[in-house]
Order: sequence, then structure tokens, then C-alpha cells
Amino acid sequence: MTRRYATLAWAAAACTYLLIVLGAVVRITGSGMGCGDHWPLCNGHLFPPLDDIGTVIEWSHRLVAALVSALVAALAAYAWHLRHDARRVAYTALALLVLQVLLGATTVKLALPPWTVILLLGTAMALLATLLVAARPHPLSPSPFGRGGAALLLGLAFVTVLFGALTANLGAAAACTGFPLCNGELWPSAGGLALVQWIHRLLAYTLTGFVIWWAVRSKRRGAWGVAALVALQVAIGAATVLLGLPPGFQAAHVAVGAVVWAAVILTGLG
Repeated sequence: MTRRYATLAWAAAACTYLLIVLGAVVRITGSGMGCGDHWPLCNGHLFPPLDDIGTVIEWSHRLVAALVSALVAALAAYAWHLRHDARRVAYTALALLVLQVLLGATTVKLALPPWTVILLLGTAMALLATLLVAARPHPLSPSPFGRGGAALLLGLAFVTVLFGALTANLGAAAACTGFPLCNGELWPSAGGLALVQWIHRLLAYTLTGFVIWWAVRSKRRGAWGVAALVALQVAIGAATVLLGLPPGFQAAHVAVGAVVWAAVILTGLG
């Protein structure tokens, strides 16, 4: 792999991370329809009047999405030019990008149904993971977990992220008050939304325990770094609930969650 290829992959990964965070800002501020139901245009314009904050936020999100598209397409084209084994990873990223674009268009046309928003985040996280793998200067080494342990870690982290998205987009974030229990109960009795958030919390607690166990067992500095990030994410989640869901904390929860996911990919795969 050439240095230029790795640099391109890192740039695409960084922009994908920014896209994920901006997507959270769009949701938190209610700006998802800031460009109306037009796609790929914004309120019927290629460059819309930016006289509304919702339009500014949604248009910024779309511009970053366009930048990600250009970078991933360039990565795939460069991989094809190199005729390198890295082509498979680059082509996977391109396929995920196409899926991401289609989901984005569907989300706008259907006026933001929760299921498309959740799939959009899941695809973005998968794209981020693929780009991080592409950016590694060396092929993946054997995971410190072993193949089964690595699959368990990645699966647990990914499902936790998806349940976080489900919690946010179904309006379940306020269904469980208090921390670490849900409304003071070990098993919530407040209905389906509380159950969704409680499952998200149980997954987060399980991920925390798993990562701490791995750090203690492996004694690797990177493992303790992931454990610290997971602990920070849990602390932000707790503060978000206890302080009444302030928007800044909600955005921080998504931003740090994406960093946790990236750290798991870079460290957990060896």
C-alpha cells in the first residue's frame, strides 16, 4: 500500500466521522427537513439561500456527504490503478457509500422515518470501519482476542451503537430517568420505549465490562485507551440523562461513541 493511498483513506475516514457527528446535529436540532423533501437539491436549489438555521445545518451535512463521496470514489479509483490487494476493501467502501447515498435520499423523500435514520447511521459506521481498515499501513495482524473474541467485540459495539440510534430516533431517551437503573427499577415497567433504552444501557454496561476484562488480560496500552473511552462514553450518557437531555451532551454522546467505535476497529482487530 502506498502512502498516498493511506492518506486518502485517512482523509475519507475523518470526513465520514464528521458526517456522523453532523448527522447527529441534524437530528438533535430537528433540521432533517431543512432542505424540504428535495434531493439532491436543497429547497429546489443547488446553492440554497441560507437564511434559516435548519437549512444551514442540513446543507452543511449534505456538503460533507458530497466530500465523503468524492474521497471514497477517489480511493476506489486509486486502488484500481494500483492493482493492489487493497482493492477489495476500497470497493467495499464504495458499495457502502452507494448504499449510504440511497438511504439518505430515501430518508428525505419519506420525511425521516426512524428505520431509515437508524440504517443510515449503521451504514455510516460500517463505512467508517472499512475506511479505517483501508488506512492501516500494514495488513491486519491476528486479533488479541482471537477470531471469535474480535467478532464478539465488534458485534457488541455495533449493536450498542444501533440501539443508541434506536433510542434517540424513537424518542426513548427520556423514558428512563435516573442512572444506572431505569426509573429506579432493575427491569423497567414503563413500557416499550423504556425497554429500548434499558437494552441500550445493558449493552453499554456489557461492552464496558468486556473491554475492561480485555485490558486487564492483555495489558496493552491501546486496550486501556479503549476502556477509558468507553468509560467516558458511559459518563456522558449518564450526564445526558441526569441533566435532562441537553443538546450539547446528546451531540457529545454521538461524537464520543463514534470515537469508541473507531478505537475498537483499530485496536480490536490487531
